[in-house]
Amino acid sequence: MTQVKGYAAETANAPLTPFNFERREVGPHDVQIEILFCGVCHSDVHQVRDEWGGSIFPMVPGHEIVGRVTQVGDQVKNFKEGDLTGVGCMVDSCSTCSSCEQQLEQYCEVGFVGTYNGREYKTQEPTYGGYSNQVVVDENFVLRVSDKLDLARVAPLLCAGITTYSPLRQWKVKEGDRVAVMGLGGLGHMAVKLAAAMGAEVTVLSTSPDKEADAKALGAHKFVITKDKDAMKSIQNYFDIIINTVSAPLDLNLYLATLRLDGTMVLLGVPPEAPQVHAFNLISKRRRLAGSLIGGIQETQEMLDFCAEHNIMSDIEMIPIDNINEAYDRMVKSDVKYRFVIDMATL
Repeated sequence: MTQVKGYAAETANAPLTPFNFERREVGPHDVQIEILFCGVCHSDVHQVRDEWGGSIFPMVPGHEIVGRVTQVGDQVKNFKEGDLTGVGCMVDSCSTCSSCEQQLEQYCEVGFVGTYNGREYKTQEPTYGGYSNQVVVDENFVLRVSDKLDLARVAPLLCAGITTYSPLRQWKVKEGDRVAVMGLGGLGHMAVKLAAAMGAEVTVLSTSPDKEADAKALGAHKFVITKDKDAMKSIQNYFDIIINTVSAPLDLNLYLATLRLDGTMVLLGVPPEAPQVHAFNLISKRRRLAGSLIGGIQETQEMLDFCAEHNIMSDIEMIPIDNINEAYDRMVKSDVKYRFVIDMATL
């Protein structure tokens, strides 16, 4: 076993504090990575505070990991010492179910193993995430990262990037399509950048007028205040797809009415209460209400390559790891543009 330093929450009510633990030795198919940067995702807060239930403590969060390979197993073929790599939300899956065979490991029928707050298949030991100085991961769940991009700004692509890229690809967004993005946070700002790079006309739907300048700077072509009834009326039957990143309760019917025939709203956020939808809003234009969960390993690599080609990175605020509890409080208040990233050299 290898000794590792990190930060962990001991209970749901405890702040994150320094935590020493062990990683497994590098096996034949493993890659050991020195973690350089780790993004801070809103789901880290939910799981640390056990807001979704089933949290495993002590918990070392973090699933937006970038770093450098320090050791590989003797049967690893695609990575070598010194390579820049990333690790996202998953570190294992069954590999044999129909979803895994389609490279959709995020929908593994047995259940994928989370990078943290999960349990390893073989040992049932809890997984510990990227708020640490080192990680050991099966090579099939390690991603190649381009040296053309700022590594710190790449880290959030491993969750926020793929979570928004996957539905844009699944619903085949192309040049000239009309894409709406609801919510201009960690997920929403990536959706704007990616959809614009795909050639779509991008509109940000927001309740906050002061976000318009930021939306346009990120690549949005239009900005609509959803509290303005006339503005909302002007975009009825307008969009091909809505990427809904909002986790707060809201009336989906207002937004569904802005979809064209065969338009789709994709839910990425998880509101605390189930949304209520009037069937007529769907059947009147054959509209769809769908959901999407991160992306498979193959698609995540495709996303990273797309971002390298188009120079797309997350907008971040870098923090030392001893500021993580303050960062959590600020993130809950949406006081970040648009993703915190931990400089692991501060550990």
